Amino acid sequence: MDDLSRLEDWVTPLLAKLSVPEQRALARTVARELRAGNAQQMRAQQAPDGTGWEPRKASGLRNGRGSIRRQAKSRPMMQKLRAAKHLKASATASEALVGFVGRAERIARVHHFGLRDRVKTGGPEYDYPARQLLGITDEQIERVRELLMKHLAE
Repeated sequence: MDDLSRLEDWVTPLLAKLSVPEQRALARTVARELRAGNAQQMRAQQAPDGTGWEPRKASGLRNGRGSIRRQAKSRPMMQKLRAAKHLKASATASEALVGFVGRAERIARVHHFGLRDRVKTGGPEYDYPARQLLGITDEQIERVRELLMKHLAE
């Protein structure tokens, strides 16, 4: 986060010279870039620091008729959460925001912080392991610097 503070200190005087619509357009570009980076990290099932998420717990091995099901490849986690429908990028003249909206926000919060929640409505409760979904990496900070320089050069 020290790099993020330094970036903010460096860019604040430069942004003050831009008009409000230009600031909003730049913030929108940055937010979209960060959203794409976070979705890519979720696809790779990694936290922003590069560590892998704890794997999903194996579900029951029996199907409805009592026979044992073959072990299939587990589906990737957070597949629907990383869709643009749930993971939104928004911007104002002073900030770029990336976050979850609606019901997906509650689900993402449970997984991001490793909270206790019901598996399904009326079902058993489960302590979910913490899987950091959102964050900013050093590569994303560099990409934001590049976007700022490109925008200011225009």
